[in-house]
Amino acid sequence: MTTLKRLMSVNSVVSRNISSKMAGGKYMKAEIVPKKGKNLLNDPIYNKGLAFSEAERDRLDIRGIVPPARLLIDEQKGIIMEEYWEGLAARAAQDPSDEIMKSGVKPDDIRKWQVLQYLQDRNETLFYSILMENFQEMAPIIYTPTVAWACKNFSHLYRRPRGMYFSANDRGEMASMVYNWPSDDVDAVVVTDGSRVLGLGDLGIGGLGISIGKLDLYVAAGGFHPRRILPAVIDTGTNNPDLLKDPAYLGLKQARMDGEEYYELIDEFMAAVKLRWPKALIQFEDFQSKHAINLLERYREEYLMFNDDIQGTAATVLAGVYGALKVQGLPAEDLRKKRIIVAGAGSAASGVCSKLRMD
Repeated sequence: MTTLKRLMSVNSVVSRNISSKMAGGKYMKAEIVPKKGKNLLNDPIYNKGLAFSEAERDRLDIRGIVPPARLLIDEQKGIIMEEYWEGLAARAAQDPSDEIMKSGVKPDDIRKWQVLQYLQDRNETLFYSILMENFQEMAPIIYTPTVAWACKNFSHLYRRPRGMYFSANDRGEMASMVYNWPSDDVDAVVVTDGSRVLGLGDLGIGGLGISIGKLDLYVAAGGFHPRRILPAVIDTGTNNPDLLKDPAYLGLKQARMDGEEYYELIDEFMAAVKLRWPKALIQFEDFQSKHAINLLERYREEYLMFNDDIQGTAATVLAGVYGALKVQGLPAEDLRKKRIIVAGAGSAASGVCSKLRMD
């Protein structure tokens, strides 16, 4: 009775029903949930993963902290048992013809990625200490090329919440959702819509892996504080047929939004981020070209933002070109006399061409 009174005295407690049965076939009674937000999701007793209903997610302040999909306990069991009987790393070793393996990712890289992720989940201080001391070795594990595998298998790898999920189902709610994030100070937000992830195309909600990996680099190599960063994904649906038919996929199973409806959703996200963290840098990552350029022009005057694929790649290439001219003993102005071939016409290539033309 003393424990119950203590739990009931906690502010804003809510009750929940647990649908699973105890040993002997009896149903567990409704309990008092004394926690909210990430504190709830980090508690192994009260956390039920993706089984929270939409109403529970709102009451418990976890909307946006977990993926939009709802998977009941039995559905989550299936994913865990699939990994138990035959892990993803083992399957990758058995199928070396996979497109990601062709890009240079080895099964042992996947094992290393999983070791680092498990460490980050339980001890970020140790994780970043190891990453900083072994940056050259580990950067290709936490980011390109191994992150491509992680993004493609994101829904099957999901264990604990990391970053924020905004979706088409959250229209009109984003201004309140951002307050579910536990940090009052955010210096950098990396966001993607998962529409053009690396060279793999539309990976839907799996694009969050790119945002997470990029910010891990910013912490380890750029000195950002891990509590002052926010990886985010805007889930507008997916046109990837493999994801749409995958029962474990954690994003919205609908065709991608487009047109003005799409831009209005991104507008709401930008306004919500600026509302809570007005000084935060918002970095766009891996948006398909037709939207990437439009979004850059749409927001560059009003928000502290940039598009890494367009501007970041272009600045790096331009520096390399000027360096090459210097090595040849040529002045910088000779750039206008050179003929340059750019392979492809994606966001990065378009940005490079635009920057070279302007200079």
